[in-house]
Amino acid sequence: MRARKSNLQLEAAIRIIGKRMPEPTISVDPPTESSAKPGGATPSHAWPVLSVWLRDLVISLAISAFIIVFLYQPVKVEGTSMMPSLDDQERIFVNKFVYRLEAIRRGDIVVFRYPRDPSKSFIKRVIGLAGDRIRIDAGEVFVNGEALEEDYVPRAYADQRPYSEIVVPPNSYFLLGDHRSMSNDSRDFGPVNESYIYGKAVFGYWPVDKVGRVR
Repeated sequence: MRARKSNLQLEAAIRIIGKRMPEPTISVDPPTESSAKPGGATPSHAWPVLSVWLRDLVISLAISAFIIVFLYQPVKVEGTSMMPSLDDQERIFVNKFVYRLEAIRRGDIVVFRYPRDPSKSFIKRVIGLAGDRIRIDAGEVFVNGEALEEDYVPRAYADQRPYSEIVVPPNSYFLLGDHRSMSNDSRDFGPVNESYIYGKAVFGYWPVDKVGRVR
């Protein structure tokens, strides 16, 4: 599954088409002496108001750009390997700063550069941490000898493929898709070095019925 960057801009998720509204009615005050004269100057109080409005607009745009560039990035999920947690074409926000403050944890859904082609981005769930012993037997995942409880993997999405036990290397993570029978993940390309992981999926914003925290 790939998560494609949106080049710092949210993609239009829906086109809103509405009827043209009637022109609003307004009342016009009689012209003052200064405004009635041809070529009268613009009232001096208009410029401070305009400058304040422009200042607030610039500040708002700067803050928005900072948040998108350095903190949150909107991405579009492509593919079905994270269903039912994330659907194909679903839009989510990825927190790019969180792992500077906290460690990557088992169960996190992360976005990372595909080890075999770093120009592509994948999104998977963290299953094993550095030093963990991971094996899969008849579709059931074992971490350090204990079966992992995975309520995010429906029975219909399970995969019966076995996977021989490995030890996750230092500074690396074992990543799997929730739709096990449809996922290209660490079973295929191995554990992923933490240097390839650049964000955590935190919030879905489209479609409307999927708005909320990503789990």
